[in-house]
Amino acid sequence: MVNGFPWDAFGANLAIAAGASLAVLLTTFGLALVKGVHRIVDVAWGAAFAAVALASFATAAAGGHGNGTRQVLLTALTVVWGLRLAVHIGRRGAGHGEDPRYAKMLAKARGNPSLYALRMVYLLQAALVWLVSLPIQAGQYVSAAPGALTYLGVLLWGTGVLFESVGDLQLHRFTSDPANKGRVMDRGLWSWTRHPNYFGDFCVWWGLFLVAAGDWAVAALCVVSPLVMSYLLIWGSGKRLLERHMAGRPGYAEYARRVSGFLPRPPRG
Repeated sequence: MVNGFPWDAFGANLAIAAGASLAVLLTTFGLALVKGVHRIVDVAWGAAFAAVALASFATAAAGGHGNGTRQVLLTALTVVWGLRLAVHIGRRGAGHGEDPRYAKMLAKARGNPSLYALRMVYLLQAALVWLVSLPIQAGQYVSAAPGALTYLGVLLWGTGVLFESVGDLQLHRFTSDPANKGRVMDRGLWSWTRHPNYFGDFCVWWGLFLVAAGDWAVAALCVVSPLVMSYLLIWGSGKRLLERHMAGRPGYAEYARRVSGFLPRPPRG
């Protein structure tokens, strides 16, 4: 134990968390081969984080490490977020064929498309889950009692889940109405930000970081995780790619002029 933090035990947890993430993604890969579609990997994203949280909680608790309240908070918040997301994506994709993103990717593959998907989708996502979940893993080993920063993190997490769940529900109701076919969703939270779900995800991961950050060394180590997630959401595979896909839709340019690209604010007139 160095500076009050059990680095050796945490190091062992890193390997266990990697195994949990890899197990979920490899299982999903096998299911994808059976079903003939790779879109189900999106369901595994949230489920893999839940698996890492549960594995880390069990490992830390078994070793007598960490603060029980912080451990329960981190685990419960991650599992609730991860399973909600997995169920939502699973329901949204039920009965549909391959996701156009994966179809386009696999069409460019050289050699065996399944092995290409394994490398470029499943193993990559397993590694990202492991990296982004560092606060969830490390926070299980922080012995300091929760303080104001912890509960500020819970509040930020709650704000994020609210934006994600309400935004997803509003979009589902909008797209389920045949009268809205071809139209741009610009109601509810979608009139304040063009990406309430991505903004919600942003809040969730910075919130979990604050819940975990009861030790300065842990905070310094783990801040890379919300930074990576923020990059992915805003400049990586989230907002940037979706807006490129939506750019040619009638009315989207006007919608983008009126509504914030990420942080919520009242729409311009």
